[in-house]
Amino acid sequence: MDTITKIRGKAGSKLKTIVLPEYDDARVAEAARLIEKEGIAKVVLLTRDKIDPKEKSRYIDEFYQMHKIKIPAMDDVKALFNDTLYYGAMMAREGKVDGLVAGASHTTADIARACIRCIGVEERISIVASCFIMVVPNCPYGENGTFIFADCGIIPDPNSRQTACIALASAELITKVLDFTPRIALLSYSTKGSAKGREIEKISEALALLKGMAPGLLVDGELQVDAAVVPAVARIKYPGSPLGGKANVLIFPSLEAGNISYKLVQWLGNARALGPLFLGLNKPASDLSRGCSVEDVMDCVAVTATRAQ
Repeated sequence: MDTITKIRGKAGSKLKTIVLPEYDDARVAEAARLIEKEGIAKVVLLTRDKIDPKEKSRYIDEFYQMHKIKIPAMDDVKALFNDTLYYGAMMAREGKVDGLVAGASHTTADIARACIRCIGVEERISIVASCFIMVVPNCPYGENGTFIFADCGIIPDPNSRQTACIALASAELITKVLDFTPRIALLSYSTKGSAKGREIEKISEALALLKGMAPGLLVDGELQVDAAVVPAVARIKYPGSPLGGKANVLIFPSLEAGNISYKLVQWLGNARALGPLFLGLNKPASDLSRGCSVEDVMDCVAVTATRAQ
């Protein structure tokens, strides 16, 4: 069974409700129709007529109380709620829906800001980052061509602790959504001391922190990407690697590296990129590329619904 089929089937095995605030995007509307038809999830396409004025007023008041120090003007809060995105995010916060998917007509920054403000940050992880599920056709590496790439969308220059938290949340996602045992590589331009620099020290610190957080995880770093995912290269560059060149979770040292890498693999390797999937929120939420297809929306909903199970 291929990865996409597996995710959709798992989502449909225990239906969850996902809100889609971008009701006026034709791709989102068509995806909502197909998701319901195929039994992937229950969806709330948040058209204006579904917004209860009393609920909206209550959400505005609650939001203002949460954020009045940073957003002291009530008129500014009301302006935010002119966008259905904030109403949908408050629905997720309250548990009226199980997750949120948006981004077809909003930037990643817009979606992340709304989710952080409304849904909130999971105390245990303490940061919000993002990842992609990458499905590379005809690829023998990773998990038969399936990988997690993180962070590719949120944190520009993660410190050691943030890197460890990104890795931990990514490991939990690959376990929850795909039932894979995570094999995590902390990536770099160096493999186990082949180069020196502050960036290498940061990864060593992250490795130690991650092992302290989750002693049972299979993780190693710093690793160049070929030593992380190609067993033949791993045997030459780092024969003692516990990963053996079989990493399926790739943690990038910076947003720049992660974003460039996922887009290269997507477009040059003809890969499917599911995400960005937010990590570290109190409820599952997913972003969409503004260039997304109907299939992309469906797959992000399937992942989000599976995470909510």
